[in-house]
Amino acid sequence: MSRAPHPRLPLRLRRPQPWAQQRPTWREARPAVIADAVKAALARPSGNWFVLGAARDIAAGRAFGRTVAGVEVVAWRDAAGRLVAGPGACPHLGAPLALGPVHCGVLRCRWHGLALDGAPFAGWEPFPAHDDGLLAWVRLDGAGGELPLPRPVLPVRPRPVGTVAAVHTATGVCEPEDVVANRLDPWHGAWFHPYSFADLTVTDSPAGGEPSEGLTVEVSFRVAGRAVVPVTARFTAPGPRTVVMHIVAGEGRGSVVETHATPLGPDDRGRPRTAVVEAIVATSRRPGFALARAAAPALRPLMRAAAARLWRDDMAYAERRWQLRSSGRFPH
Repeated sequence: MSRAPHPRLPLRLRRPQPWAQQRPTWREARPAVIADAVKAALARPSGNWFVLGAARDIAAGRAFGRTVAGVEVVAWRDAAGRLVAGPGACPHLGAPLALGPVHCGVLRCRWHGLALDGAPFAGWEPFPAHDDGLLAWVRLDGAGGELPLPRPVLPVRPRPVGTVAAVHTATGVCEPEDVVANRLDPWHGAWFHPYSFADLTVTDSPAGGEPSEGLTVEVSFRVAGRAVVPVTARFTAPGPRTVVMHIVAGEGRGSVVETHATPLGPDDRGRPRTAVVEAIVATSRRPGFALARAAAPALRPLMRAAAARLWRDDMAYAERRWQLRSSGRFPH
């Protein structure tokens, strides 16, 4: 059975519409619906797995450090290139291991030369770690407090051979649930991000059903001027700190945007800080997409820049939500 041919161009031209003349979406974006979706997400198991960052950011020959849920973590590649993670403080006198050099897969403390190859040594015990090819994960059973899982819960992704992928990280003063709430409110898209989205309609929501069923959205991505690319996207939350958008119809069908919220720890004022690690995995069945894959090194910075622009706004949303919640002013 042959596939239907693709249109020559995925672009459509739309009549310009002033921002203030869009159809209001505040009635559909009911606080109870969003709250129920967030509550359902927070109840799903994570197995105590947290995203550290992009897998490519943890390269051979250097250490990577991040505080996750108040736990100082160091990660690096061992001699075989496998991801290793563990406590970020040297067991000898507490030196920051993330500042130590890595040679032939061995991390050496800069203070006194204590060497770690990833195995337990001198009171240092590794944390379970996982590299899914795009993101690096660490399991912190003490911080997570759940039944541990051997692997993180991963969303479905297209095969890497046919994709271009990029990872963007942003940090804000909020909690992971505020990031999840932002992503489970697609109704704000064309109002809050008019430079990127137009003609957004949520075609089904859990009005009378389970929030776990997700949200389906018809939206047009702005390209330039009147040119847009219409798609259908599905938002789901497979875990308490993850929201995934799959393109289920239209150009780029099969593409995925994964938003992972990693709690870091309090800032110097005692406010919670959260890292948003967003993985964009783009794919297309068009023959010309092979050229895009060949140009991946040049495309990744553009993909990260587009994600950064969106997250400047979305982080303000998440931070505002936390401010209201923490002061008892959040609308119900």
